[in-house]
Amino acid sequence: MTKRSVLLAAAAIMLAPAVPASAQGNELVLYCSVQEEWCRAMSEAFQRETGINVLMTRRSSGETYAQIAAESGQPRGDVWWGGTGDPHLQAAQEGLTEEYRSDMLAELQPWALQQAETSGYRTVGIYAGGLGFGYNTDLVTENPPACWADLLDARFEDDVQVANPNSSGTSYTMLATLVQLMGEEEAFEYLTQLHGNISQYTQSGSAPIRAAATGETAIGIVFMHDAVAQTVTGAPIVTVAPCEGTGYEVGSMSIIAGGPNPDAARAFYDWALTPAAQELGATANSFQIPSNVNSVTPDAAPRLEDVNLIDYDFALYGSSEERTRLLQRWDAEIGSLPQ
Repeated sequence: MTKRSVLLAAAAIMLAPAVPASAQGNELVLYCSVQEEWCRAMSEAFQRETGINVLMTRRSSGETYAQIAAESGQPRGDVWWGGTGDPHLQAAQEGLTEEYRSDMLAELQPWALQQAETSGYRTVGIYAGGLGFGYNTDLVTENPPACWADLLDARFEDDVQVANPNSSGTSYTMLATLVQLMGEEEAFEYLTQLHGNISQYTQSGSAPIRAAATGETAIGIVFMHDAVAQTVTGAPIVTVAPCEGTGYEVGSMSIIAGGPNPDAARAFYDWALTPAAQELGATANSFQIPSNVNSVTPDAAPRLEDVNLIDYDFALYGSSEERTRLLQRWDAEIGSLPQ
């Protein structure tokens, strides 16, 4: 583990709730990295259908990766469900998650299977969604932003929010996307300029669009389905797929190596890949594209075929070495800038 990973892990273990000794047998310890409402819907449905008691903790992707790394000597969790695929791939590479080949694999989309194959079947794709941003139409009334370049406009000074890529898989996806789209030097030049318009680097990836929905900021950089979720609830948010092109996530699921309840973990894994389980997302105002080909995609979900997607290199940018290197550079060159 790198020095940086150790520091993150140490921070996570101080925050980690103790899992009771009773969390064995007919129980499942679930680490969840989507929004709270979807986490609860999954936990409650699985518990209701199987009788297995679920102990669920919700944290962002980066925080959950750090917690699992911190607990690797004595794992407390069984399944990590949701969140961007890059930290799941890093966890797989570092042996923090274990191989499992579900019988449900035959029903999955090609991009979900590719995630499994890339990781040696230590993780699997459960949903997909494109990266973009949303703006508040009450605050942006003329010349709305349509491209990454537009976010550098001086009129948006201190009026853009994005998450910190150390804690947020959404923001790391943005970092990796810009590097692939522009080239690394140009991407960091862009991020340096964008910093002048950033009012806050949030901990959660979806927090920026919630802030935009309430008028706290004009623009939130998020996955497009998170922006759509605000629009559906009546917020004055318009969702944008950047004109230059953009990346996307393959939200993933992994079984934690050495977890206390392996049978319950495999049962949840199989269940979470079924159409019925995947369609719970829409009931929690989550509009990602599900990975099971038989799942109904929510009508409001942004379609990937309508977005100018880059050929995102999940294997490279999900690797421990590259992810650690890019985050260290972000810390040194962007995170250290005064606000």
